[in-house]
Amino acid sequence: MPNRLAAETSPYLQQHADNPVDWYAWGPEALERAKRENRPILLSVGYSACHWCHVMAHESFEDPAVADVMNRLFVNVKVDREERPDLDQIYQVAHQMLARRPGGWPLTMFLSPDGTPFFGGTYFPKIERYGLPGFADLCARIAAVWAEKPDEISLQNEQVRGALARTVPSGGAHRSELDAAPLDALRAMLRERFDSRFGGFGGAPKFPHASDLEFCLHEFARRGDRSAFEMAQTTLVRMCEGGIYDQLGGGFCRYSTDATWTIPHFEKMLYDNGPLLGLLADAWIAGGDARFARCAAETAAWVEREMQSPEGGYYSSLDADSEHVEGKFYVWERDAAQVLLSPEERAVAAPYYGLDRGPNFEGEHWHLAVARPLEAVARRADIPVEEAERRLASARAKLFAARETRLRPGRDEKVLVSWNALAIRGMAHAGRVFDRPEWIASARRALEFIRTAMWQEGRLRATYKDGRAHLNAYLDDYAFLLTALIELMQAQFEPRDLEFAEELAEVLLEQFEDRAAGGFFFTARDHETLIHRPKPGHDNPTSSGNAVAAWALNRLAALTGETRYSDAAERTVALFYPAMREHPSGFGAMALALDELLTPPATAVLRGRPEALGAWARALSREARPDTLIVPLADGLADLPPVLDKPAHPSPVTGWLCRGTVCLAPIDDLEQFRRSVRAGEIA
Repeated sequence: MPNRLAAETSPYLQQHADNPVDWYAWGPEALERAKRENRPILLSVGYSACHWCHVMAHESFEDPAVADVMNRLFVNVKVDREERPDLDQIYQVAHQMLARRPGGWPLTMFLSPDGTPFFGGTYFPKIERYGLPGFADLCARIAAVWAEKPDEISLQNEQVRGALARTVPSGGAHRSELDAAPLDALRAMLRERFDSRFGGFGGAPKFPHASDLEFCLHEFARRGDRSAFEMAQTTLVRMCEGGIYDQLGGGFCRYSTDATWTIPHFEKMLYDNGPLLGLLADAWIAGGDARFARCAAETAAWVEREMQSPEGGYYSSLDADSEHVEGKFYVWERDAAQVLLSPEERAVAAPYYGLDRGPNFEGEHWHLAVARPLEAVARRADIPVEEAERRLASARAKLFAARETRLRPGRDEKVLVSWNALAIRGMAHAGRVFDRPEWIASARRALEFIRTAMWQEGRLRATYKDGRAHLNAYLDDYAFLLTALIELMQAQFEPRDLEFAEELAEVLLEQFEDRAAGGFFFTARDHETLIHRPKPGHDNPTSSGNAVAAWALNRLAALTGETRYSDAAERTVALFYPAMREHPSGFGAMALALDELLTPPATAVLRGRPEALGAWARALSREARPDTLIVPLADGLADLPPVLDKPAHPSPVTGWLCRGTVCLAPIDDLEQFRRSVRAGEIA
């Protein structure tokens, strides 16, 4: 018989519905039972695309003997870290405190009935190996400690709670102290860690670090820092040519297991691909590299083809595994790949993808990555580059079609507001830069789904699946969706988007802001009471919600003239400023917020006839500095904020370039306005 998890919306929890473990989802029923029986909680946190989560499930949670031990000794609670990032944040930090090493997934924590953790780890094998105890044996030992040493556990619990409380920042800087010193420190730190040969920061494993790459491109566009551009360009080129990128189907995997971006951990996450789409567009603007345009087009196609639901929302992820084997959907046996191709196609595809070299995955398989530049392949085959491109495109199409007949990885089909917002922003921005209205339309469909299905009684719901939206939304949901709306308004202005943005901002200020100390808590005031209420400032796989909220509110203030928004942004940046200055690592997104606080964004307001507005907006989208908002407003729009409500002119389009309350004289010549926007000619 299925257990309680069968009634949950999370595909990850549903994957465990047939386990013999007596699982609970996190909630009052499990917590009350633990308190009533004075029984410790075994908390297991994971997500559906996680390879090692599947391994531990198959080894231990599906085994009746292991499940019997778990059921006798603990109240067992399963958590999807994507639906409950509040819990994941708390217990990942606690794990690091207790184990003195970083956590990960699956996260395995043992809690007192009040939720305080007293022991933890990540993956544990069923039978002792890798220097780790067997899981059933570990459970028995933990239960014995619980029974025999209650006073020691109680004392440690007090220390853990105190340590968690101390992670909340306090004592920020005064506004007068804010300067560009953290930007300089972050640039220096990134240069020191940069891998000049393969790109990225540090060694294996390598993650995209989208916030740091965005900071680098921002520094080049705003200050002409060539070394910052080279860090971003080298990294994105290596990623687009590496195995972290799906060379046949588009889209990026979560990270590379090696320093060369060749072999990924094969799951594909929506939260990576949305920001990377935007970065590819910005890198293309900065350097004109055609690889970025191609990679963006293929990634956007993957988002539309595989990740957008019929209802409009974007799905969350694709598994690393298929048929219980990591990467099986993506990798090739050499003969299986080459037999599909003509001799002419093989002459290009084999050296290009490294099929003429030894296997690169688990000793007998090939995972496709660019092994040689296409120009070198063309010279070797004594054919024009254009002919090599034609043959490669034909080979890719055949390989992709053959791969499509394989058993596909699982897809997590829940819709998360925060991750959808990242994808909406990326699709809208890339669509604006590359003049692809269908990408903007895809982003609009996702936004409308959220507004229709997940905005209820003036509040967001965090997750949706099977017709049910539930769980109170988090800081990231509101902050990321606000940035998505700001991007969509630049692609296609609709007054109701601005109204929605202001509604989100009001909830941020009312429910999440710490007015006394500055910054935003991760959970709302009326969220359930947990052992800790985080106020995170560092970037993780996604940008910090505090940083994004500050950045977005500052930009919303530029669009509306509402100083409460910019004041909240200032309080947030000031709170984290001392930590940024001393230890800049992980503050890429906050650095962007600081820079725009020091020099507020410019606003390029365009008013005119709809048919002429498009040409102006497209031209400016490819040339505007990153601190410039482009707002195309058709004649006749009413009820605009005073900062946007510019007077009608007889010209087809008239532009105003403003910063704060200061504007240049209106300009009705596109070339002249482009020059002004490029130069940032405004006080």
